[in-house]
Amino acid sequence: MIRIERLVKKYKDVQVLHEVDLQVQAGELFAYLGPNGAGKTTTIKILTGQTRADSGSAYLNGFSIQKQSLSAKQQFGLVPQSINLDRELSVCENLLIHGLLYDMSRTSINQKAEELMEYVGLSDRTDSVVKELSGGLQRRLMIARAMLHQPMILFMDEPTVGLDANIRRKIWSLIKRIQQKGTTIFLTTHYIEEAEFLADRVAFLDEGRIVVVDTPENLMTRQGEWAIDRFTETKMETVYFDSRETADQYNRDQHDQYTLRRVNLEDAFLALTGKRVK
Repeated sequence: MIRIERLVKKYKDVQVLHEVDLQVQAGELFAYLGPNGAGKTTTIKILTGQTRADSGSAYLNGFSIQKQSLSAKQQFGLVPQSINLDRELSVCENLLIHGLLYDMSRTSINQKAEELMEYVGLSDRTDSVVKELSGGLQRRLMIARAMLHQPMILFMDEPTVGLDANIRRKIWSLIKRIQQKGTTIFLTTHYIEEAEFLADRVAFLDEGRIVVVDTPENLMTRQGEWAIDRFTETKMETVYFDSRETADQYNRDQHDQYTLRRVNLEDAFLALTGKRVK
């Protein structure tokens, strides 16, 4: 569904992407995980035709971004990182403009908009002016707008950035429901728990290079099942264990302050890159 081959991108003297290779299967929810500046947004911009790669190729549902750009762009919807709704227009007017840009008839726009407003929980706000909506509701509207023309692929670039934990989880639930209807989702995030909760597979991106691609479960299992964060006078260190019993035994032999917890995806990222995601 999404295929990337040896993708390279430079901005002046800074190389942002280093020969990135990647494949995402139909119906998959794929998380592209890395700290700010890793190259996540640049990849999305190339895949959605907003910028050109210096070399390499990319395909959406078999259509080349470089050579068949119009057909490729018809395959996806985009939820960008920044909110780019028309704040002075109503919810329904924002959807109408988007539908007309995709050559949808007004009848089709109205039918699909009504369905999506119910789906994202905005059916009682269709006449509201966008600037009156909360940040969470605006994010929902952006998702509905991206789905209006029924794309096969949905790109989501940091879709929950700036939202509190409760609203983020509501957006997560909506994203999973969209996937369950068969949409392929390519999600960029630096929220480690977001990728851990949502993704079928995840790619770790560090300084423009893909370090590993695997399921969250496999990546976490490599580290163990339990982790102990030990706090000494000068530093914190983490020790990993395959079982709770061995972790408990280790604790009995220590005199430092510690925290016992389950291994998470950030542990795997740290082990492979030497860095934390945030």
